[in-house]
Parts: sequence; C-alpha cells; structure tokens
Amino acid sequence: MIRGVVFDMDGVLFDTERISRDSWIFTAERWGIQGIEEVYVRVIGVNHHDGVDILHDAYGADFDCERFMEDCHLKMEEMLEKDGIPVKAGVRELLSYLKTNHYPVAICSSTSVPVILDHLKVTGLAEYFDQIVGGNMVKHSKPQPDIYLKACEVLGQNPEECLAIEDSPNGIRAASRAGLIPIMVPDLVAPTEELRQLSFRIEKDLLKVKAWLESLEQ
Repeated sequence: MIRGVVFDMDGVLFDTERISRDSWIFTAERWGIQGIEEVYVRVIGVNHHDGVDILHDAYGADFDCERFMEDCHLKMEEMLEKDGIPVKAGVRELLSYLKTNHYPVAICSSTSVPVILDHLKVTGLAEYFDQIVGGNMVKHSKPQPDIYLKACEVLGQNPEECLAIEDSPNGIRAASRAGLIPIMVPDLVAPTEELRQLSFRIEKDLLKVKAWLESLEQ
C-alpha cells in the first residue's frame, strides 16, 4: 500500500542538475582547478554542509569552499535567469494524477527551502506539494537517511509506505536507508548494479512512473 510520495527536486522535477554541473565546470575553469566533473558527481544530492566536506577532501583544507560554491551559485542563477527553469517530462501529468487521487506529496531536496519555494513558484507547481523538506533542515543530507525520515515525519506517513522518486546515487541510498520504496529515474548518472539492487523500480521518466501507479489500480 502506497500512502505517500516524496520527490527529489533537481534532476527529477527540474532539468537543473545539468545546469548546476555546467556552472561548476565554468567556475572551476575560472579558478584553474582540475577534476571538477568527478567531484561534482560526488556532491549530487548532498547539502551545503556535506558539499564543503567533499570539496575539502578533493582540494585540501585551505580551499575556499564557500567562495567557490557562491561563484557556482551565481553562475547558475545567471543561467536560469536567461533560459528559465526547465521542467522534466511527465512532471505535471504525474503530480496532477497524485493530487486527483489524494496522495500526500512532499519534496525532499538537498537544496535549501527558499530556493525550492522559488522554483515551485516560478514553475507554477507549488499547489501540488503538501510538505517541503530542504537540505538546510538537517545536518547531514543524502546519502544519510535523515532528510527522508524527516519528510515522512512531516507527511505523517510510515517510510515503508512511501515512494521516493530519485535520480542520484546519493538519493537512492538515502531513501533505501530510510526504509522508503526507492524509484530511480536516472538523469546524469546511469544506474549501477548497486543502484539496481537498492531501487524497487527504475523508470525512464515520470510518465512511466505514472503508468506504473495506474497499473496498480487495475
């Protein structure tokens, strides 16, 4: 029995993971640092606190993580301001289906709550979400289970009765550790054998997720 649905945001609802990656590559080139694409894969799905730890591990304790990440953020804002926030295929159809069928729905994103609210307002999707849990609401984000446990708590649902829709390895690991039902919709990172083992299902896009949910009613 599925009693709730929890969405990641970047890479699941919005095609913003690619934009974020490009902003990191652009900034790294300006800073003259190497290997940022490999580092970026490690930070997908983590919050600011854990991202700082990953950058220090990659570039040393003296690396100015705060300024680097602020430069990345400013570049990403510039890109979004120019081109808008791209919505992934099937988002509106799936969210409309969930609302019509009275599923409690939350966002569980390592992005901060103010940014989540802004993205939802700009894209007109705010009405579909009952709860929002951002990376600034927990100390350790994905792949630790804290943020998903928090999402189930605020939804008032048991983790084992909630779907977690994720695109990243860290997100799938977090959802699995928290006891939710992980559905992987791959974005930048293809599913590995580990992710196939942890995921309940792997779907091409959110339209496929909607079709699967509809099939459960038949």
